[in-house]
Amino acid sequence: METLIIRTEKEKLYALKAFLEEMNITFEVKKPKVKKEDRPYDPMFVKKVLDSMQEYKEGNYVQLTEQYKKEVFGK
Repeated sequence: METLIIRTEKEKLYALKAFLEEMNITFEVKKPKVKKEDRPYDPMFVKKVLDSMQEYKEGNYVQLTEQYKKEVFGK
């Protein structure tokens, strides 16, 4: 068995995967490793966002309605 490495854009990857599946060729897709300095967001910030999303899914949130604004801000 031999290994073929192909680097392509995501749009072309879908077509290539479909072709390989049709030909019954086994393959694996690996995402490139991203260097820490190239990451767009701080990992602690990402964790806070993901935690907040989980709290929302669990129903732990407050809706900012007009009545709630009056209660909190007095306006």
